[in-house]
Formats: sequence, C-alpha cells, structure tokens
Amino acid sequence: MRATREPHRVAVLALDGVYPFELGMPSRILGLAADRYTVLTCTVDGRPVRTHADFTITLEHGPEALTDADTVIVPAVDPSRVGAELPGELSAALALIRPDARIVSICTGAFVLAAAGLLDGRRATTHWHLADRFRALFPHIDLDPDVLFVADGRILTSAGAASGVDVCLHLVREDHGSELANTVARFCVVPPFRDGGQAQYIEQPVPQDGAASTAATRAWALERLGDPLTLTDLARHARMSLRTFARRFGDEVGMSPGRWLIQQRIGRARHLLETSDLSVDQIAGHVGFATGASLRQHLHAAIGVSPQAYRRTFQAADRRLS
Repeated sequence: MRATREPHRVAVLALDGVYPFELGMPSRILGLAADRYTVLTCTVDGRPVRTHADFTITLEHGPEALTDADTVIVPAVDPSRVGAELPGELSAALALIRPDARIVSICTGAFVLAAAGLLDGRRATTHWHLADRFRALFPHIDLDPDVLFVADGRILTSAGAASGVDVCLHLVREDHGSELANTVARFCVVPPFRDGGQAQYIEQPVPQDGAASTAATRAWALERLGDPLTLTDLARHARMSLRTFARRFGDEVGMSPGRWLIQQRIGRARHLLETSDLSVDQIAGHVGFATGASLRQHLHAAIGVSPQAYRRTFQAADRRLS
C-alpha cells in the first residue's frame, strides 16, 4: 500500500508588474505531478497585483504562504520595477522564507533574488537581453547568460520566459525522477529536456536561403549515442564541411557539437541510473563514454555527484514514495 505523504509545498510570489504567463507556469507544470505538490500563489501584502498585461489579479493568499513553503518561486516581473535594493514590504516578505527552503526565479525574477542578497557568491542566470543591466546592478554575482537555468544548491535561476518550464520540469525530475518529469512534459506537449542554452535564441543574422540545418543530424546522433561519434561523423551525415557544420551547429544550438554530445550522454546516463540496475560501466557503454571512469568524471563535472550517489538519491526517493 502506498504510504501517505504530505505534498511538497510551493509558494509562487506574485509581485506588481508580474508577467501572467510566467506566473501561471509553476501551477501548470507542478500541478500535473500526480499530487506531489501543493501550489499556492501569494502576494507580499494581500492586496491586488497589477500584472504586466492589461489586467489586475486578486489572490487568496498573502505573505503567510511563504512561511511554511518548501519551495518559493519568484516569476518574471517588469525589470524596470526592480533596482539594486528592494522595497521594505518585499524585503519583509522574503524574510519569512525558511532558511532551508528552495528558492527559484523565472526570467527577470532573478533581479529580485539578487537585490535580496540571495545570489551573493552564487552562479545565476536571467534573460540574455538583460544581462548587461543585471551585471551593472549586481557586478558581484557570477552571471551566465548562455544557459537555460542554473541550479546552485538550494537557489535556482532560469532564463527567458519558456525556461520556466525547463526549471519546473527540473524540480520534478530532482524530486521524483525522470519518469514523472517525462510524463508531465508529455502532457504539456513540451520536451522533457531542451538542448543547448540561451545562445541559440539571441538575435542572429538571417541565414542565406537554402542554408541547411543540423537538426536531422542531431536526431540521428541521439539514436546512436552509444557509438564513438566524432565531429567528422556528424559533419559527414549533415553533408557539410567540418568548419561549416561546427559554425552552423553553434548558431542553432548555442554550444559546440562535442559539448552537446556530452550533455546528451549525461542526460541518458542519468535516466539509466534512475530507472535501471545496470552497472556504471554498462551504462557508460550504452551512452557512449569509453569507460565508467569517464562517465564518473563527466557526471561529477555536470552535477557535482558520483553515479553511485546519484543512484542512491533516486532509490531513496522511490522508497519514500512507495
């Protein structure tokens, strides 16, 4: 019999100037995760909130929802409303968050976390278009505008609007494994894991008519991750020169082909660690790493843990939920 377990409590903080799309995103994504989350949307003072659209919203919860939240999410707001310091009411509301709570920003919500001092000494991201303004306001924060989201301990920051979907799916994956995250993604008709980073969305010159894409080659490579694929193999499949392929791949994906392959292999390895009893060496072979030692090295560089520790984390989660 499945043991009863309290749902993970999530508070979504709506501030004046909030973007409605990002505000509703956590409830939509986390709300599909088989009753594993309770999502409450709240304000700093209980009063109606003016959105960045042409309407105002009234919410049922005030700052008290922050006091017992396991995760607090700050959606995107009009960045012109956020400076280097926060208004007193907002500072007081954020002070209600438990010291051990997970805190997540979507897009320009990172400005709020930065102004609150929550990103001091941490790596973070926000929308690429606002990277210069962010650095001017918060030069002491290690900003990476090329990624879709950054997980630095209990603080997570995500990039432009749709990256809120990526970070919310990451929360489900982190809490309950890839299987549930993939189920949620399928229901929302979104990819469970997006390739590349923000660089692929930065404005680029329009390619010449008839310019070929690397998309078909990426799909081909994903079906052959276990093979020792090289840049030459990829370029040959795309029928491009090495230089042209590498340049076009970087323009489309936002990273080099080699880095992309490693990322895909790590993602596949994580799924196998969560869902199979294969040994580390066997998984390494399945995903295209030459040895188990190579898998250990790349996984530790990506997420800071060994394959064994990663597997134990998800096995423990499975036991808690069974």
